[in-house]
Amino acid sequence: MSRHQFVHELESAADHIADASRADLQVLLRRAALLLRNVGGLNLDPNTDEVLSGLAAEMGKPKLDLVETIVDEWLVANAYLPAPRQLDEESTVEGNA
Repeated sequence: MSRHQFVHELESAADHIADASRADLQVLLRRAALLLRNVGGLNLDPNTDEVLSGLAAEMGKPKLDLVETIVDEWLVANAYLPAPRQLDEESTVEGNA
């Protein structure tokens, strides 16, 4: 279930709280707590979120790490951040500066 579907379910339960059973409310509250505990502070379009989740799983890394990498590389590529230094002081180089 996507975050947007869950939000809709929570809103619906709030609108009809008198009709909801204690067990149903308990399940909703536990899922809400789990989502809040794991929230990364980034609200994405469901399609974008799905693609990023799939790509992160394929790469074997957490989605937030993938998003951080994408943003960092975009900022470097567009000259908003300096390019990381690839050479240390002990590396040899050829050519003229």
